[in-house]
Amino acid sequence: MSSKLFGSKTLGLLRAGPFRRYIIGSLISDSGTWMQMMAQGWVMSTLTNRAILLGLISFAAGLPTILLTPFGGSAADRLDKRKILIATQIAQIAFALGLGWLVLTNRIQIWHVIIFAGLLGISIAFEMPAISALVPELVKRDEIAAAVALDRSVFHGSRLIGPSLAGLFVGWWGAASAFFTNAVSFFALIAALISLPKRPVGTAEEEAQRRSGFAEGFRYVRSNRIIMSMIMLIALNTIFIFPAISPAMLPLYVRNVLKLGPQSLGWLMAVSGTGAFLGAVGLLTVARDRRLKFMSGNVLAVAAGVFFMSRSHSFWLTACAMGVLAIALSMNFGLANTIVQEHAPPALRGRVSAVFGMSFFGLMPIAGLVVPGFSDLVGMRTALAVASIVYGVAAFSVLSLAGRHVCDRPVSPVPEPELTSVA
Repeated sequence: MSSKLFGSKTLGLLRAGPFRRYIIGSLISDSGTWMQMMAQGWVMSTLTNRAILLGLISFAAGLPTILLTPFGGSAADRLDKRKILIATQIAQIAFALGLGWLVLTNRIQIWHVIIFAGLLGISIAFEMPAISALVPELVKRDEIAAAVALDRSVFHGSRLIGPSLAGLFVGWWGAASAFFTNAVSFFALIAALISLPKRPVGTAEEEAQRRSGFAEGFRYVRSNRIIMSMIMLIALNTIFIFPAISPAMLPLYVRNVLKLGPQSLGWLMAVSGTGAFLGAVGLLTVARDRRLKFMSGNVLAVAAGVFFMSRSHSFWLTACAMGVLAIALSMNFGLANTIVQEHAPPALRGRVSAVFGMSFFGLMPIAGLVVPGFSDLVGMRTALAVASIVYGVAAFSVLSLAGRHVCDRPVSPVPEPELTSVA
């Protein structure tokens, strides 16, 4: 598929229809979520100087996620994904309001954030597989890659909007304002979800497969070399790279290593968001037969970006390193997700998405403890340097295992959904 044709399909998805409504709601909601993440990280950095305690937040969110995601994946295949997602958005409104009130009244403590992170992890366990499997159902088969690329672009574009706004909000009105704004932003996605069409009923065989257990999806993943390789690649990103650019370590890195304040943290997250957005847009230029070449180059760029962060003493060098890192990381995540969604059978897509999502959300308990905990022992600079080297070697090994199969076309037929009706 040429980049011109791919771009044409993407623009076509923005015409009036269910996918556009979803994308608009997602952009508003995701921007609010990134506002809260930036504000929460800054609040935590004022409560402790220990990276391991920040890592406990990721652990608290990831543990219920990894335990409950199998149930979330099965529910996404069996039940109405829209209703699952509406329920999770309402729950997250309550969490944002609760945290915002604690911050506003100066009662916030570390254990409060850990408890709310655990509750959020339960919500994510059902939200993540449902929303991953929903996107392909809103478009035709030959539009799945373009839809995933556009969805990633919007998600990472919100990383540019959210942290930038949060940096201003925290400076002007205090951190609580970011939490309350996030609570309001969820209503945009809820409105979009209510307007989406129901999933079309499949064949008797497909419907029976939807009612099978999570083990059916896991067996399919285990037997598919391409999907397994993509899951392993994202798992390496989660464990070794994500902590460096997430609230698990970045606030302490900015405060203690670069000796900068919340505005600088907001700008660095905005740089990261810009890079991630450009990487997601870059998916539109990647032809199928060039996927392996791009993914290999991105692995090198990610490893180099984290290594330069470990050596940096200035805002500008860190910004450049994070920008390059974000472009490459976003592109590889998008390509891996596209490959998985293309090869997953529709009746198993929720469970396959759950397994894929566990390589990110489910491994956060480990990611939130390994590199941050290591940094408490040997120093943040050394920990980042070691993580970059280990990641580079392991990721190249995974891509070598996958080989040219990442360029293969899916062989299983995917039925065209009916997109005109609105529930």
